[in-house]
Amino acid sequence: MEDRVRAPELADWALAHGRGSLTSAEVAQLLGVSEDQVRQRLNAPARRGEWVQPTRGLWVPVPPEYRTWGAPPGIEIIDAMMRHRGIGYYVGWLSAAALYGAAHQAPQALQVAVNRHIRDRVVGRTRFSFAQRDVASIPSIDHPTRDGIARVSTVAATMLDVADDLLLAAGIDNAATVIIELSEHDSFEIAQLVQLAPSFPAAASRRVGWILSEFTDRDDLAPLARTASSAIASASRLDPHNADGGPIDNRWMLSINRELEPEA
Repeated sequence: MEDRVRAPELADWALAHGRGSLTSAEVAQLLGVSEDQVRQRLNAPARRGEWVQPTRGLWVPVPPEYRTWGAPPGIEIIDAMMRHRGIGYYVGWLSAAALYGAAHQAPQALQVAVNRHIRDRVVGRTRFSFAQRDVASIPSIDHPTRDGIARVSTVAATMLDVADDLLLAAGIDNAATVIIELSEHDSFEIAQLVQLAPSFPAAASRRVGWILSEFTDRDDLAPLARTASSAIASASRLDPHNADGGPIDNRWMLSINRELEPEA
């Protein structure tokens, strides 16, 4: 059993020992109190900004440099939150793109795919936005954080995610900008898109392929084009929120129903 720690010193103790989060039961053991006394004991340190409770029963010590924020950045605590709740997850969409250096502007929320419902919330300066997905079917990587890791969708999965859900991607123009920039990442290979395409609606791989063919000089798109065009017989729309039709690009089975203006 670890030596007992006084409540005013517990946050600094946890940080010094690499403990990025503690459950209420762990706090109770360290303080030598019952679990129902934990909130009372941590009340004053929490008001000083030393602790934050991002989800019931989980306490996160706040490093001194983030105490004016009220919490560490969301990417630092998302893994502890999801493990505590027993929820499969990955950081995706524009949040993943930003971690790969492919976002012109910082996302307004930390976008997280989850395998069951959880309410959106604000913790410190981070707004967590959750969307239910088949998390197990989407590959992810371990992104290093201060005290551990965060699960982040791979480059290819991020490209298909933003192409699939254009609302989360802030529109087709922004999605195109992100896709173009992600395609320049050192870890990206077209084969990854081809392998993942069946896990997404056909429109996603068609949009990605068409965007790469129009706005990059890649010459390795043939396998993706075969996969995209053979998925379903009817053409998908470049912009699903535009009801107008447009000329069909037969290579990608995509109706080009608006002009695209990705940022330079």
